[in-house]
Amino acid sequence: MMFTAERVEKKQFDLTLLSLLLVLVGVGTTMLFSSSYFRAENLFADPLHFLRRQSVWVVLGAVAAFAAARVSLDRLQRWTPLMISLTFGLMILTFVPGIGVRFLGARRWIFVFGYSFQPSELVKLTLIVYLAHILSRKHEQIDDPVNALLPPVIMVALFVVLIYLQNDFSSAGFVIVVAMAMFFVAGVPIRYFFSLGAMVMPLSLLLLLTREHRVNRVLAFIDPARDPAGAGYQVLISRAALVHGGMWGSGIGGSVRKLGRLPEAHSDFVFAVIAEELGFIGVAAIVALFALLAYRGYRIAYRCDNRFCSLLAFGLTSSIFLQALLNMAVVSGMVPATGVPLPFFSSGGSSAFVTLIMCGLLLNISRRNGQGELHG
Repeated sequence: MMFTAERVEKKQFDLTLLSLLLVLVGVGTTMLFSSSYFRAENLFADPLHFLRRQSVWVVLGAVAAFAAARVSLDRLQRWTPLMISLTFGLMILTFVPGIGVRFLGARRWIFVFGYSFQPSELVKLTLIVYLAHILSRKHEQIDDPVNALLPPVIMVALFVVLIYLQNDFSSAGFVIVVAMAMFFVAGVPIRYFFSLGAMVMPLSLLLLLTREHRVNRVLAFIDPARDPAGAGYQVLISRAALVHGGMWGSGIGGSVRKLGRLPEAHSDFVFAVIAEELGFIGVAAIVALFALLAYRGYRIAYRCDNRFCSLLAFGLTSSIFLQALLNMAVVSGMVPATGVPLPFFSSGGSSAFVTLIMCGLLLNISRRNGQGELHG
């Protein structure tokens, strides 16, 4: 990976990446409607309810992605303190009565103009930009635990604590994983990972075991049949959907598990509906699309001539791809349920909005190859 700062002519966007994103948005929106219309009809007497709300966020996200694809990356670095302050403020608002929305014991949302927004999704983007910025600036001091590593570790820990206090253990863990990956790629000595792991792992295990519903999720993963009407229910139904899909699936709209049997069919478990309706062939195609997205994103990171751009592209790609892998692994019964959405497919405006901004930044980086004005 080269990190020269020679000025070269800007290229066009990565058209392959752009095509992949358009396909994912199109197929994702189609499957969202297919998985949600029954629940929307029952709850709101409007089969288009979830599709309509998601479409608003997708349109807003597309506009924001266009802006992200055009913004000066040097300016983006200068905006990092503002992004941190704004994101921190939004996270605090989730705890303010009348603004923060409490649902199923979690306080993760704020209510804005008739729509709910989940600030922890914005944390993923903000921390990636922040880490790319500070780790590229501190590259020559990357072996200094006080000057180079302590500030970003404290910043990540601050947001992880806020996310955990919102009762969102999965997102907190996901942020840590992406941050650790960025530290590793930035060249942080491996010995520091052992030190961090020695502190984080016992604490994570303790926090996991102190909440009954988290323990139940793990037990349901190990043996879902022990509680088939409770914690193991979604796991069993999603597995049945995977099997029922067979090779070619039942066709779009043909899923029977989404008809009231799979409660989160339009959100966290939309991949089960995809498997049932599109079959193994459809699942393989979706996995291939995400794999190609990851390949193009990591290729952009590898070929970028600027350290900030390289770290930023790596972090953005990892966030999108790892979310997809984790969601599909949950539905397939490979890991315990996490609540992490499937990018482009799951109902959730905050996730769609932030994911599209990430994609816009990736496209931005794809047409730059070592711009002289970027620092790092």
